[in-house]
Amino acid sequence: MTTTSTLDPENWDDFRAQAHAMLDAALDHIAGARDKPWRPVPSDLGQRYAIPEDADSGLPPEQLVEKIRRHVLPHHGGNTHPRFWGWVQGTGLASDVMAAIASTAINGNLGGRHHGANEMEREVIDWTRRVMGMPEGSSGVFVTGTSQATVLAFQAARVKAIKGLRTRGQAGVRLTAYAAAGVHNATKKALEALGIGSDNLRLVPLMDGKPDPTALRDMLAKDRADGALPFLLIGTAGSVDVGAFDDLNTLADLAEAEQLWLHVDGAFGAWTRLADEPWRSLSDGIGRADSLALDFHKWMYVGYDCGLVLMRDEEAHRAAFAARPDYLQGADTGLAGGEPWFCDYGIDLSRGNRAIKVWCALQMYGQAAFAEAITDNCQRAAQLGELVQAEPAMALGAPVISNVCVFTARSDLDSNAQSTLNAHIAQTLQDSGTAVFSTTKIGGTTLLRAAITNHRTTADDVTAAIAAVAREATASI
Repeated sequence: MTTTSTLDPENWDDFRAQAHAMLDAALDHIAGARDKPWRPVPSDLGQRYAIPEDADSGLPPEQLVEKIRRHVLPHHGGNTHPRFWGWVQGTGLASDVMAAIASTAINGNLGGRHHGANEMEREVIDWTRRVMGMPEGSSGVFVTGTSQATVLAFQAARVKAIKGLRTRGQAGVRLTAYAAAGVHNATKKALEALGIGSDNLRLVPLMDGKPDPTALRDMLAKDRADGALPFLLIGTAGSVDVGAFDDLNTLADLAEAEQLWLHVDGAFGAWTRLADEPWRSLSDGIGRADSLALDFHKWMYVGYDCGLVLMRDEEAHRAAFAARPDYLQGADTGLAGGEPWFCDYGIDLSRGNRAIKVWCALQMYGQAAFAEAITDNCQRAAQLGELVQAEPAMALGAPVISNVCVFTARSDLDSNAQSTLNAHIAQTLQDSGTAVFSTTKIGGTTLLRAAITNHRTTADDVTAAIAAVAREATASI
């Protein structure tokens, strides 16, 4: 009878050699990202990944490394490539490799207790708070992304609005929330998940591209007269379709006057706080929010998944989630110390160390490097817009505000023909590995869309991509 664990390598020296080979393969993949665009997934890939039902033993490490090299690394989602602009997805960083190695070795659970990873998360939260201009003492917790952060923020707002909600539920209270038309679908899903209902989301009309304050006040008055309890106002810092920003200072004034919780969806746009002008001022007022959702895995480029919710009122944040059964009681000293515990600020008790990716990135590159990269992404979007306007047949679908450019390849065609052509060009350039644009609709017409959150994108990439669009637009008609 052996006391040796069968899940540890039998020979650590052999495993070490194969782990080094895996590290080399991963670094080669990152270093060669420019030569690895997205490619269509082979039809038999699922079979290559299949786990045999009768497998009594696993693969030797060297065979596993080879399988990953051949069948895993080549079939990525494309977002590491410098001409991937289809959706707001980050590129990943070399520093993520360092973070993953350290995080894997420690295998920390950041739900609570007294160990170093919790201190790291607190420091990264505090750095983010300062960047966003939220006051000292604001609270936060790392989450999977803005969608989860939105649920946590809305729940805190709901608990604050209805006394005894955690034990009695809404008890027939009809809550209403308000956001500009075009707000991210995460808002709707969060309201549905919490039982508030998406029918109780009021879409505020726009005036000059921003929520109309007069219309909002009228909506609030009507809902209150109808017996509803308005509790939440949602602002957007960086809309999905065109990269637009609400006037956050105006929304903050309204929220204060109307006693509403102000939540800001800053999934990617919050990071304009690091950019040069004129882009930095787009997010002015963001620090006045009661809650802010943002992602590091978008415009801070770190690996998935890595999101954060910040809340101005630590007591309101904790009141929404804190719960300690007997087996989770804290202590003054020992491993059960280290208060406060992050499990009291969200729904997860088991939590990995997401903050280490941000910490490693800031340690390795410094804040200024991210400011430069974010600014450059905005400059590349502006360049793309200028190239579109220089092409006689092309036209912008909306002004280039931040890092998103929406355009048509042939403005001389009717709406249906434009829609067909733009969708065809997006598909063709994706399949060929030339560039990844996505599509969106404005005024009923399908347009090409580039959302640049890619630190590898250069001016030459933008020029080459527009040239490819122009060629396809000519060849397809």
